[in-house]
Amino acid sequence: MISIKCKKCRRAGQKLFLKGERCYSQKCAMVKRPYPPGLHGKRRSSLSEYGKQLLEKQKIRNTYGVLERQFKKYVLETKDKAGDKREFLFKKLEKRLDNVIFRAGFAKSRTQARQTVSHGHVLVNSRRMNIPSYEVKVGDVIIIKVKSSLTPLFKDLKELLKKHVVPPWMSTDLSKLEIKINSDVSDVDSNIISSLGMIIEFYSR
Repeated sequence: MISIKCKKCRRAGQKLFLKGERCYSQKCAMVKRPYPPGLHGKRRSSLSEYGKQLLEKQKIRNTYGVLERQFKKYVLETKDKAGDKREFLFKKLEKRLDNVIFRAGFAKSRTQARQTVSHGHVLVNSRRMNIPSYEVKVGDVIIIKVKSSLTPLFKDLKELLKKHVVPPWMSTDLSKLEIKINSDVSDVDSNIISSLGMIIEFYSR
C-alpha cells in the first residue's frame, strides 16, 4: 500500500524525500508510479495559475513539514522585508532546527529530524530544545545529548556521516555529534526560490 507521504510526492510530481532511505531506492513510489494518485497514468489536466500556485505551496509545505498556519506566518513576514522576499522565506525555512538536523545528516528525513527534536534528544547552546521550528542563529551550537547518542536511533550515525556533505553555512564535529552554525544560509536553491515566488503571489491575492 502506498503511504500518505508517498502520495504527497506523486501529487507534487517530484520526490520530496519524506521517507529517508526509501526515497533513494527502487521502492520509491516516484519510481514505481511516477504519476498523480488516482489518475492511473492519465495526464494531469492543465492547471490555472491559481492551481499551479496552490500546488507549489503544498509541495514546499510538505517538503519542510510546516503546518499551514505557521507557513502562512512565514510568508506574511516577508511583506516588510527589503530585498528578495523569496530568499528571505527560503532562509526562514532552512534555519528551522529540524531542517538543520536533517541537512547535517543527523536524521534520514525531516520527519525523523522533527521527532528527534520534539522527543528531547537535542541541546542548543547546552540547553534542551524540543521546538522543531526554533530558528537557529549564527554561532549556535547544536548537539545530540550523550545519553541519546547511545540509543538505537543514532546507531552507526557517526560512520554514515563520514560520507555526508553538509551545507557551507554549517560544520559538524562527528566525535561530539555537534553542529555549529557558522554563517547565514548561503546556498540558495534556485528551484525552491522559483516555487517560493509563486507561493508569495498566492498569499498576496
